[in-house]
Amino acid sequence: MYMLVEKRTNSHLHLKRSPGIRSWSLCVGIASIGLAAAYYSADSLAWKLFYMAGCFFVAAQNLEQWEEAVFDKNKGTICLKTFNLYKKILTLSKGGNEQVVAALSEIRDVNVEEECVRYFGKGYLVVLRFVTGFSHPLTQSAVLGCRSDVEAVAKLITSFLELDRVETPQDFSQSSETEASDADEPQVKY
Repeated sequence: MYMLVEKRTNSHLHLKRSPGIRSWSLCVGIASIGLAAAYYSADSLAWKLFYMAGCFFVAAQNLEQWEEAVFDKNKGTICLKTFNLYKKILTLSKGGNEQVVAALSEIRDVNVEEECVRYFGKGYLVVLRFVTGFSHPLTQSAVLGCRSDVEAVAKLITSFLELDRVETPQDFSQSSETEASDADEPQVKY
């Protein structure tokens, strides 16, 4: 699953993502190697603790991030939050939380991008495109294989932000400032 809908109203959309089963399996596998090495080793207690701590450290490093995306029409902002257990351990709980805040009015498009994941194939993720030309992924890591899940999230965000609505003729006349000046100029036919 790419992201789960935590809460959805007309003015609020809250999406969450937790580490997947592959990530947890890898974490448990690496941690169990450290435990097995410590248990079956004839080394001193200091070496056994080193085996366990090293493997738990590597296991935490390979664990995916917890991620949230909160779209709030009342405030007019999107807040992308990430929590990383590895960074939290390294900084002794002073870091590990990252947050990006942007204005909803700056988002012009929501796309699904394909990303090559080494040794595993193709991964997919949602990318937010801003008026300034800047692009920012909704999540930091791609999901392997499930393009339909990622497309469903992109469609949900597009409909929530009303980016899929067709502009009416009234909107066209308001969006172009040069239409009136273009009408005054003589038409040259080639």
